[in-house]
Amino acid sequence: MVQSYLRHGPTQAFGLVCSPSSNSIYDGKFAYVPALEDVLVWDVKKGEMIAMWHETGHRAEVTCIARSSRNDIFAVGYADGSIRLWSASAQSVVATFNGHKSAVTALAFDGTGTRLASGSQDTNLILWDVVGEAGLFRLRGHRDQITAIHFLSGPASNSPSTSAVTNAGFVITASKDTFVKLWDLSTQHCIQTVVAHRAEVWALDVSPEQDLVFTGSNEGDLKVWNIDHEVLAGGLKEENGKFPQAILPAATLPLSTQHRVHQIAHHPSLSYLAIQSQDRSVEVFRIRTEEEIRKKQVRRRKRAKEKGKEVEEEGGGGEGKVELVDRFMPYVIVRATGKIRSFCFPEERVEAKGGAPICLALSNNAVEVYTIPPPIKSKETPEATRLYALDLPGHRTDVRTLCLNSDDSLLASASNGSLKIWNMRTTACIRTLECGHAICSAFLPGDRHIAVGTKSGELLLYDLSSSTLVETYKAHTGTLWSIHVRHDEQALVTGSADKDVKFWSFERKKPEDKNGPDMLKLVHTRTLKMTDDVLSVRYSPSGKLLAVALLDSTVKVFYQDTLKFFLSLYGHKLPVLSMDISHDSKLIVTSSADKNVKIWGLDFGDCHKSLFAHEDSVMQVAFEHKSHYFWSVGKDKMLKYWDGDKARLLRHHGEIWALAASRFGNFVVTGSHDKSIRVWEKLDEPLFLEEERERELEDIYESGLADTLNRDDPPIGAGAGDAGADLQAAEQAEATGVTKQTAETLMAGERIVEALDLADAERAAWTEYENAKKGLSEEQAARMQPPSRNAILAAHEIEPEAWVLRVVEGIPSAALQDALLVLPFGKVISLMGYLNLWAQKARSEWNITLVSQIIFFLLKTHHHQIVANRTLRTTLIPLRRHLRSALLRQKAAMSYNLAALQFIRRHAEAQRTARFYEEEGLDEEKVRKRIEESSKKRKRVNI
Repeated sequence: MVQSYLRHGPTQAFGLVCSPSSNSIYDGKFAYVPALEDVLVWDVKKGEMIAMWHETGHRAEVTCIARSSRNDIFAVGYADGSIRLWSASAQSVVATFNGHKSAVTALAFDGTGTRLASGSQDTNLILWDVVGEAGLFRLRGHRDQITAIHFLSGPASNSPSTSAVTNAGFVITASKDTFVKLWDLSTQHCIQTVVAHRAEVWALDVSPEQDLVFTGSNEGDLKVWNIDHEVLAGGLKEENGKFPQAILPAATLPLSTQHRVHQIAHHPSLSYLAIQSQDRSVEVFRIRTEEEIRKKQVRRRKRAKEKGKEVEEEGGGGEGKVELVDRFMPYVIVRATGKIRSFCFPEERVEAKGGAPICLALSNNAVEVYTIPPPIKSKETPEATRLYALDLPGHRTDVRTLCLNSDDSLLASASNGSLKIWNMRTTACIRTLECGHAICSAFLPGDRHIAVGTKSGELLLYDLSSSTLVETYKAHTGTLWSIHVRHDEQALVTGSADKDVKFWSFERKKPEDKNGPDMLKLVHTRTLKMTDDVLSVRYSPSGKLLAVALLDSTVKVFYQDTLKFFLSLYGHKLPVLSMDISHDSKLIVTSSADKNVKIWGLDFGDCHKSLFAHEDSVMQVAFEHKSHYFWSVGKDKMLKYWDGDKARLLRHHGEIWALAASRFGNFVVTGSHDKSIRVWEKLDEPLFLEEERERELEDIYESGLADTLNRDDPPIGAGAGDAGADLQAAEQAEATGVTKQTAETLMAGERIVEALDLADAERAAWTEYENAKKGLSEEQAARMQPPSRNAILAAHEIEPEAWVLRVVEGIPSAALQDALLVLPFGKVISLMGYLNLWAQKARSEWNITLVSQIIFFLLKTHHHQIVANRTLRTTLIPLRRHLRSALLRQKAAMSYNLAALQFIRRHAEAQRTARFYEEEGLDEEKVRKRIEESSKKRKRVNI
């Protein structure tokens, strides 16, 4: 009989405030921050998590976040190259885009929110149609990771996304290849390449007026460039053998430091420019108007005349020339408590206490909000003040140790600087205590106290009820690596780098008020001297033996009562970092820095099995409750479940340092370098190892097939002759289509093929039946039995062409084009026949939009084969007629709706004019001027 196990499934990670993998967004109230594969929404004022954007089964890390001008829509880029559009109100995915081969590093929406530009580590820039949920085109030109993207409004940038000029406008991109590129979206080409810096360009921003571009490099340079909109409007026109440049150098702004410029951002409504070039601070410049600069020049000349100095006038006009650098005045430096990953101004004007708020997302798992004070006339230096700090729900450094209490209701996690207690039912942090550099920990009998061992060798005793540090014992002179409580709960053992194993007993004493519970105290009873550093100590559940792991890669086993030597386990090539003993005291499992796990018998010390367990050091092992199954975790980000040589693999996003197994065997907890804590619960679903192997092999085959289809290798013979050179040039074209095959698109293509086969067979059977009836008399035709309907069509009571339409409509719009590319040309011909039927029935509210989208894509993709195939004329001619008439009806309906909207707008403007007359008694000319001013303001806001 095949042995089965129970599957373990991960719960959502907790203990995270903000992971450093991506930027963050702040709207004045809520902070939208990355948390590994999820996005968390925090109310920074209350310190509460409002929502978690989690998609089941998706484990790729968040690498970029952007917010649309339609504030409810967010674009989130992931490490696997996918982009998901999230609705903040519904907390669900609106659309999924797959086009990049590696992590998405930059995202930007245009002014209307209908187009999205994305850049990636694969050096490609892709423009997406948000409304149509499809990729428009891919732009190639950069030679390294794209770091920043910004839209520039063009002459037709406000056109609807479905119009003929949908690609109008311009995009500026910065990359680590030291170049800044200007792309014309109407021609889909790069019209200017700027050699911006000598080092990698990490940051780029455009002023709100879109007349200046700011770029920052790896060497700490901040350069300003002018944008010539006349050149952009005129297009590429050669003058004297040269093309005019739209981006021109203007100035270099001096910064307080010469570190890498990570981020540049303008305040959307106030005259502030913020630059992050230091790890822990953001430098804020105030943008002065020309009037302020003139007044300052006048005051400077006046002071100089009073001192009797001569002033050189520039330009001869009595007033000095206003330089661009003079407009930017260093104003304030915002200093955070940790390394800054990103900062963000609220997009809407939000008034905070004492100034403008700025949100800082820190790399140490925290979020802080500061206020920039408003300008004042006093000579005092302004300082930013911290409004809110969000740091309690997580650790600042790596989670190094975990332990569970006796009933698995509480979890203690410790890191360098803090000890936190978690409620395992709600995953809420209920206590935060200060501690040193924690290395190991354990709940003491009664679950009211926790012992923590530190890097300095101290043993800290905490009381949970009072949340206080009760006692500090200077237990060792070296790092205290391991703590273990004996199973009879009468003693404690510690092992340290000072080569000592110390034994402690528990004493209870009455408190001073004699009414509270007894106080617990540790008393040192004896010491066992070892020959090398002690890395781990474990009591056997039977209470007879004590195992000690040493730095010399051996494990010594002693009788715990007499400390007489019993066994020596040697076989590891590097030190044993952790070990555990089974519930029946028959097996001991050891894990080592040599990436191996060994299973030993405790009766004779023989090695039962040696397993190459992980790709890096195995940090900890733990037996499951009352079984010989055990868990192992390593620096390779893997958690593995073992039974002999059989394993089940699960994954973290960072090196796993700590492991704690449930006392009842129903879950296991892991802590990681990514500062997260995960619970892996045992499910009721059985796990068969043979089925798992088959599934993993299928996943490998599907991913390999998708990678083969997505590969951009040059064709065979490329470079060997003119034909090969042409093919290679076509392969490296600057603008290409957006395609990426995944397992989902391959399965979608298979579903279309299956639906076409089913419908073709059904129609062929009925056609044969009708043809057979034509040669018979009416009486014979009446006796002839019709063919039996397909079971699927009969169950849904649907016609064959309607079934194909239902299958095609069920495919997400973003994956439809990739699914159509999978179809062989024979199925394309069959599908075009159904397109003709759908267009013919467009009056019956069949999906004419989908029909148009599919036919235009197929004609563009298979143009040469369709032109060469004469038999398709019988399909294309009626398809053109039916599709044209259906589209004309759609156009008429849209024209009617547009006319109605224009009428409503004119009616609203007339009412507003009348209201102005009534309220303020103005004449018509003044009212019209005021209306024009308000409309101009709305246009600027929309841009």
